[in-house]
This record gives sequence, C-alpha cells and structure tokens, in this order.
Amino acid sequence: MDRTYASPSSQNLTAITTNSVDFASSSSPSPTSMSTGGSRAVKIIPLEHPSATASSTSATASASASVVSKWRARMKGMTWKEWIELFFPCYRWMRTYKVREYLQSDLMAGITVGIMLVPQSMSYAKLAGLQPIYGLYSGFIPIFVYTIFGSSRQLAIGPVALTSLLVSNVLSSIVEPSDKLYTELAILLALMVGILECIMALLRLGWIIRFISHSVISGFTTASAFVIALSQAKYFLGYEIERSSKIIPLVESIISGADKFSWPPFIMGSLMLSILLTMKHLGKTRKYLRFLRAAGPLTAVVLGTAFVKIYHPPSISLVGDIPQGLPKFSVPKQFGHVKSLIPTTVLITGVAILESVGIAKALAAKNGYELDSNQELFGLGVANICGSFFSIYPTTGSFSRSAVNHESGAKTGLSGLVMGIIMGCALLFLTPVFEYIPQCALAAIVISAVIGLVDYDEAKFLWRVDKKDFLLWTITCMTTLLLGIEIGVLVGVGVSLAFVIHESANPHIAVLGRLPGTTIYRNTQQYPEAYTYNGIVIVRIDAPIYFANTSYIKDRLRDYEIEKEESKGRGPEVSRIHFVILEMAPVTYIDSSAVQALKELHQEYKSRDIQLAISNPNREVLLTLAKAGVVDLIGKEWYFVRVHDAVQVCLQHVQRLTEFPKAHDSLAENKPSLFQRLLNQRKDEFFQPELESGVHESLLSKDINPQLEPLLSKKT
Repeated sequence: MDRTYASPSSQNLTAITTNSVDFASSSSPSPTSMSTGGSRAVKIIPLEHPSATASSTSATASASASVVSKWRARMKGMTWKEWIELFFPCYRWMRTYKVREYLQSDLMAGITVGIMLVPQSMSYAKLAGLQPIYGLYSGFIPIFVYTIFGSSRQLAIGPVALTSLLVSNVLSSIVEPSDKLYTELAILLALMVGILECIMALLRLGWIIRFISHSVISGFTTASAFVIALSQAKYFLGYEIERSSKIIPLVESIISGADKFSWPPFIMGSLMLSILLTMKHLGKTRKYLRFLRAAGPLTAVVLGTAFVKIYHPPSISLVGDIPQGLPKFSVPKQFGHVKSLIPTTVLITGVAILESVGIAKALAAKNGYELDSNQELFGLGVANICGSFFSIYPTTGSFSRSAVNHESGAKTGLSGLVMGIIMGCALLFLTPVFEYIPQCALAAIVISAVIGLVDYDEAKFLWRVDKKDFLLWTITCMTTLLLGIEIGVLVGVGVSLAFVIHESANPHIAVLGRLPGTTIYRNTQQYPEAYTYNGIVIVRIDAPIYFANTSYIKDRLRDYEIEKEESKGRGPEVSRIHFVILEMAPVTYIDSSAVQALKELHQEYKSRDIQLAISNPNREVLLTLAKAGVVDLIGKEWYFVRVHDAVQVCLQHVQRLTEFPKAHDSLAENKPSLFQRLLNQRKDEFFQPELESGVHESLLSKDINPQLEPLLSKKT
C-alpha cells in the first residue's frame, strides 16, 4: 500500500504537506528526486482498526458467551467415565491399573513410607503440643480420604513439621497445651483449613498464592527450621524451656535453665540424631541403600525403646500411655473461637498450596500424568474436613515422605492405602509398646527432618543471581526468627508485593535503534551498534500501562526526548525532536488513566510541534484507544503495524522539513516531462525491495545522499 504522509500536529508540517502533495501529484518521485526536495511514496503494511462501536457493545457479551459456551460444550461432551473421574480422581488410575507391573512397587512403597510415618506422626504431634495419639489419628483417616479425592498418585499426606509449628504457635497463645480446650481447638482448626481449601478449589482461587514468592517461602521455612529445632531442645537437655516462635526467648530460656542440664537424655538424643542423619545421608547418596532413608525414624524408635526397656533410666522421659484402637466419630467443638483461628487457617492453607500442590505437580511431571491444582487442593480440603470428625489436627502433603514414596517406586494411590493400613495396625496393636518410646528419640526425628528445610543453597543462589530476592529472603528469615511466624510471613509477603508494585510502577522502557543492514529495531543499550535517526525518538514500553505507571512513563519519555536532542544520529540534521514513536507490542493492557495520560501527552507534544506515532498495538489496546477517541485524536494515519513503517514515514517528513525550501525554489525550473515521470516511477518500483531489505548501497544511483534516504545508511 503506497502512502505519502505529513504530520497534522504541526503548522509547519501542514504547510509542507500542501505543497509536497501537489508536487508529488505532478510527478512520480524517484530516489534522485529526493535530493531536490521530492517525496517518494513509501510502501507500508496497513493497520487494521477494529470498529469501536460494534466491539464495545459486543466485547463483554461475546467474552462471557464464549466462557459459557465452552463450559456447556465441555459438559455435553463428557462421558460417564469422565464424570466419575471429575468427582473421584482415583478412578483414573484404578481403571488402568496394571497388577503385574504396579502392585509390587506400590506395596513396597506403601510399607516403606508407612514405617516412616508412624514415628514421625507421634513426633510432629508432640511438636504441635498434642498427645502422640492425635498424630497417629492424623496419619490415618486423611490418607484414605485423600486417596479417593486427591489427584496425585505419589503425594504422602499427614502431619508435617511446619504445620505442627503453626498449630502450636497460635494455640499456645490462647490456652495451655495441657488443657482439653487446646486439643479441641486443634481439631476445629483442621475443619476450618479443610473448608477454606475446598472453597478456594471450587472458586479456582489457587492463583492468589502465586503472589508469595519462592524467596519468601524459602526464608520462612529456613527460619522455621531453627525455631522447630530449638523447641525440641528441651527433650535433649532434660528441662523445660519457654514455648515460643521467636528465637530470642527460646535461647534465653535455654541459657537460663542450664543448671538443670541432664546428661542421659542429651547423650541418647545425640546418638539417635547421629544415626538418623547418617542413614539419611547414605539413603540419598547410594541407591542400593535407599531404604535406609525411610528406615531411619523406625530405627531410632526401636533402639530407644529397647534401651529403655532394658536399662530403665529414670532421667529419660517417655511418651507415656497411648489409647489403643481406631479414632471414634465426634463433631468438632468450640466454634466460638473461629474468629481467632482465621489468620492461622489462611496461613496453613497457603503452606498447603505452596508445598503440597508444588510437590504434587513435580511428581506428576516426573511420572507422566496431568494434575489439576484445584482438584488437588479440593482433595486436601476434603481430607481435613473428614478427618476433623475423627480427631485430627491440620494435615498436608509431606515433602520428605512424598520423595521417599516416589523413590520407592510408587505408581498409584494404592501406596497411600497401604500406608493407612499400616497406621491402622499400629493403632490397633502397637500402642502399648509406644509408651516406652523416649521423647528424645522423637525429638531427634523432628530435628533430622527439619534440617532439610534450612535452604543455604537457595540463599547462595539468590545472592549470585538476584540481590533483590536475596534481600527478600533475608528480611523474611530474620523477621520470622526475631518477631515470630505470623509477623515474619506478613512482612515477607508485604515486601514481596512492594517489589512487585515497584517493578510494575517503574516498568522497563527502552530506546530503540535500527540494527545495521536490517529493518529490525532493538534496545540501543543491549545492541550498541543499533543506530537512531535525527529528529525521531523510538521508545518501547515493556509492560501494561495503567494508573500506577503513567507518571513514570511520561517522565521517562521527557528524559529520552532531552537525551536524544543532545545525541547525534543518522539522517538529516535537525535542531530538535519532531517525532516520538511508541512501540506498544509488549503492552498487553491499557486502562482509562493511561488513556487520559496518552491524551495529555499528545496535547503536550502538539503544543511543541512534535507528532506522536503508535506502532503495533494489540487488538485490545487498539480497541480501548478507539473507544476513548485517542485513535481519531492522534490520527489513524499515525498508527503502524511495524516500527520500520513508522520510521519510514517520520523520516520522510524530517527530510521534507530540511529540503522543502530548496525543492520549492527549483520546482518550476525542473518540472519533469511525461516520459521522465514514467521512467522515474519505474525506477522507484525497482528500488523499493532494496530499501525494505536495508541494503546499504543503492543499485540505481551512486550519487544519492544516504542521509536523505529513509532506509539507507552510509556504507562502512
């Protein structure tokens, strides 16, 4: 498409347009005619403008209609098998189960993790301030429910250290752990967590947690690991210490009670911890000893129990009596405390989404099946709701047990059923033996588990790659240690969101230049060889434009205008900026505030005889501009598909500004004949491909001044 453009934003350019168009109509321009003030028509790709009136009335309706139609089509197209899979995800692996291939692996994995789960459940219950029996209950009922409603085939759910610490931290501030109310509130908390998880799953709100960055989670879990380890120190030292989620009161309590130190539990606990860490290391580093990693907790419990049964040391505290039998059905109570438990409910749910769903997705990818995050969250929620009627406290997916389950060869959810059966057998037959388990052995199990939460490698990686994320990691870790878990998470999330808002309000903006020999325009800082043109500024905005960043963008455009006037580019010599081209391909969204700012920017440029041009806006952005009248305000002729098209037109106008007086004086003397006009037209058609390709030397005339040609530069 051939067009000869002139800027409507300047009176000078308007005057030039009138004479230039008359001149162009009298003769077909040629490359040589430009040296005498001629105007060559440039070929550009026309930009398709959507109809603002038609689109504005139908855009919202069509969007909602498309969502409804897709949903209806999906519902109609679903078979009865797909309906069953929707409500019972376990049917997906049950109908394709290969007994010979999967059964042995599932049984071995289930037995391995089940043996690991029994002592860990009791240890984490003690960490939560509950009796060990509630840990066993929490490792029993939720497993069966999750196997039916959960979509992951390798995730091992049950009590975990981080959730146990959160439960202990919030409930100990309300009531003493020895009080019956403490246990009832823990059970109520499981119900609340389950309900919130189900609501978020049904409303598909899992994306909200994405605003918590990995740096915040890593810093939080690292600090929590230190707090958990110090909270278990009382079982090693032989005396009580203050229950707190802050590191300073814990350290002060440990130091102040040093005169009560007892050697026997310290020696036994240290030996148990050494055994656990050694077996864990061997299980990780040697494949043929993989079973040692899962057998570590059971080994510590067996050795500790055997020592106590043989020698009866009086200074080593034991677990004590544990009720025998399966949990009984009971309705959660104490609903009057719901309001005080809401913050912890939200926090535990967030941990469940970030940890459990993240692990489940990773394991699904490794095992070659798809996983729906919202379905996974729904499965965890139902497991907690059902479990709360059988005296559990909040449960979620365990990273360590899930990893062992995967490494042991688990193929389907049958491994989870095996874990539940083992836990049921322990409740029915082994609880009399459990009362002789040393508490220092359970503490050693907890400490060995949380050591893996200390993420030094992540801190070193962040320091090397991104100092901002390292700062975020450090802030979250230190505030969690010094001010407590809730404040630590809030500060970490707040700083994380502040970073996001800052980046959004101060988007990356680049001045573009043309790469030599091409029609490609790139960031001049990234590509120093890219050159610019005098009188033209090309700016790319690499973010959506909305109310928070409009002021910054306007300030940066003014800065670039000043910088460009002080720098030297190619093309005709001009004293100031005449055109500003906005490359809007990266702009995915523009709001009403940004539209108003664009209008103000256009008026400001117009008052200073600067023309604004828009390059490559997407359909939604262009539609918004059309509805707001910005397209007509700037002029449809100043909207382009490519930056190169905009540069051609703008540079041609710059050339006219410098050459028109000379061309106007020689117009009467050098008016070409009809034959000459036809010859020049033929030359122009032949010359166009060379211009589009960016070749440095003209094939038609060696006398052309490259500074006057929009698409050519001096040969170097």
